Amino acid sequence: MVVDMIRGQQVPRALAMLRLTPRHAARVVEKLLRSAVANAEQKELGDSEDMWVSQAIVNCGPIYKRFRARSMGRANSIQKRTSHITIAVAVPSAGAGK
Repeated sequence: MVVDMIRGQQVPRALAMLRLTPRHAARVVEKLLRSAVANAEQKELGDSEDMWVSQAIVNCGPIYKRFRARSMGRANSIQKRTSHITIAVAVPSAGAGK
């Protein structure tokens, strides 16, 4: 849900949207987006003001299985779900006028 908001947005607008979103996932995605922008600036791909979020995907990660002890010697399973988040930023090419 949080990733769907920023997909296709310009980076400054996406960061502002994430800053104002009251969800825990927004903080994680904001940190990841800032890292992607810093990596792009380090590779000298352009300024962060010109970049936009070209790809934002969340896939399932590994599931950690744990057990919780219950009464009469039984056990219930607990599944701790994780995810893989991929965010890519791009700079529009000079010839793209549309």
